[in-house]
Formats: sequence, structure tokens, C-alpha cells
Amino acid sequence: MKRPAKAVVISGYYGFGNAGDEAVLFSIIQTLRSLRQNLRLIVLSQDPAKTAKAYGVEAVNRWNVFTVLKALRQADLLISGGGSLLQDVTGPRSILYYLGIVWAAKLLRRRVIFYSQGIGPVNGVAGRRLVKKIANRVDVITVRDDRSRKELLDMEVTQPPLYLTADPVLGLSRQDLNLNAAKELLLRNGIDPFRPVLGVSVREWRGLTGYYQVLAKGCDHLARHGWQVVFIPMHFPSDIAPSREVARWMKESSVILRENSPVTTVMGVIGHTSLMLGMRLHALIVAAVAGVPVVGISYDPKVTSFLKLVEQPAAGKVETLTEAELIQTLDQVILNITKQQEKVEERVAELRQDARKAAHLTLELLDK
Repeated sequence: MKRPAKAVVISGYYGFGNAGDEAVLFSIIQTLRSLRQNLRLIVLSQDPAKTAKAYGVEAVNRWNVFTVLKALRQADLLISGGGSLLQDVTGPRSILYYLGIVWAAKLLRRRVIFYSQGIGPVNGVAGRRLVKKIANRVDVITVRDDRSRKELLDMEVTQPPLYLTADPVLGLSRQDLNLNAAKELLLRNGIDPFRPVLGVSVREWRGLTGYYQVLAKGCDHLARHGWQVVFIPMHFPSDIAPSREVARWMKESSVILRENSPVTTVMGVIGHTSLMLGMRLHALIVAAVAGVPVVGISYDPKVTSFLKLVEQPAAGKVETLTEAELIQTLDQVILNITKQQEKVEERVAELRQDARKAAHLTLELLDK
């Protein structure tokens, strides 16, 4: 007998042009639909029309209190996540907004699951108290790494069942990336996907600029050895400016992808790289999913945690990155690139089922 469609509201940083968060949303939708097709999915989005069209879901304005409450009233369950929603590094508003959505859902007696979230850092006393108060009222919590689990336990979040999973994007496979559209995009920009391609994901961070010159030296080093350098803005258009700054310091030629492409195409571009040099977490995660070795630049503990998880190197921290350190790391990876590729493929294969665990727990909670 066919089950009646149940409604699930998904809350996260969606509709802002951030390819990393869009990849998270895409992977949550893909995984849930692979397990159950007749779900009514409603996404809280900055750009509801674009989100609805891109993913074939319903979407409402995340800032409109009345439409959000209407969606929650219609829902059987709220998914909060994934991504780094509960942190105060970018200010206190993130915690207030996302916990506010959770609080509203609980007031309406809806079930809530934290879906493979990355928790913290939460440094403010008020923020930590708020996380403790509200997170202890949700039904199930899943986190993407052990650092997040420890952060919740440190904040005395002990009431709901707590599961260690993995980032939702790790539940995807290379076949989920739009490699054909990505190939056309690269060719339009003068890049030959059959030659070595260094993908670069760079972002602004706390007004620092010294790392631009260091990254330029590393890119030049590979360009002189025949590599094509492609800057892939993960947050559009915010990442174009720092990409342009790095390219400006380079002596060799490079390409900045300036088209606002669908997330599957952006992921496909990463899939066509031979090596990914990245600051953005999901640039590194998508590369790993595609079997591409990575070198990370750590600006946040979540980047360091992921690199350890997939046994890939960090060239250093953004605040202290040096030319010698970066070039040495790049050379070591290229010297052993086949082994690095095998290692990342092996680790992602192990993590894929962990990433899909959150979807199984979501459906179990939905059916209770």
C-alpha cells in the first residue's frame, strides 16, 4: 500500500549563491528521494523561486515569519542542516536565526532532526546557553565530525540521541556531478580538461591579504610545470574578488570562472580538476567525492577536521601560510598523486554510508 506523502521542511543557508551550501541541500534532497520518492519537501530559502526551480521542491522566503510558520504547521518534521549553522564566528545572528526556527517547530510540536551539522565554534556565553537550551529539546542530532560531537557535549547537550555521521555531500558520487556541462564551461574559458588542471578555491578572511601573494606563488609554481590554473568561486559573487587578487599577483596566466552556474555544474568543474587547492570546505569535499586529491588551507577547524578525515594534507593556516610550506606540500602531493587519489577514494567510500545515515534516521523519525 502506498504511503501518504509526508511534509519535511529543510532549514539552512540556502538561496545565497554559496555552492557549498547548495551542494549540501542537493545531497540531502538526492539522498532522501533515493530512499523515498513521495516526500513533500519545503525549503526555507533566500531565493525561493530559484531554489524551487533548481531542485524541484517547494520553497518559501526564509525571512517571512508568516510563510515560515505556515510551512512548519504543514510539516511532519523539520530538518535543520547541514552546514555550519550553529556557530558565532561570523556573528551571533546565525545561532539566533537557526535556533529560532527550531524553537518555532518545537512550539508547534513538530519533530526536529539536526542533519549532519558542523557545530561551532560557539565562543559566546549567551550562544552556548541558547544551544544547550534548545538543542536539548530536539528529537535526534546527527553531526558531521567528532569535533562537533565534542562541542555539543561541552555545551551539555545530552538529551537527544546523538549520532556521528559525515557531511551530506559525501553521500554523493561522481555520477551526481554534471561533468558534461562543466566540460563545456571549461572549454568556453580556454581550459583543456584533458591536461592537468589545478582548481583553486579562495575566500576573503578577516581582512587578511598576505595569503593572496603566497597562493599566487604556489599557483605560478605549478603553472610553470604545465598546469592550468582555474579559480572556482564557491560563493558567487563574493569569491570573485579574492580570486582576482590572487590572479593579480601571479606571473603566469590563469582563469577565473565568472559564470553563476548551477551547483551540479560547479561540482562538475571540480570533478575535472587534477588537484584541488582550497580554502572553502565544500570545494575540498566535492573534490574528494570526485576522487580528486586536495591540499587545504585551513581558516577554520572544520577544514582541518575534514582533511584529517580523508587523510589529505593542509599546507598551513591562512594566518601563517608561507610560500615554502605551500610549494613543498604541492610538490609532495604531485609526486605521489596516484597514491593520494587512491587514498581519497578509499576514505570517501568508507564515509559514504556514514553520510547517508542521517537520511535513514530522518525517515525513521518521520515514521514514528
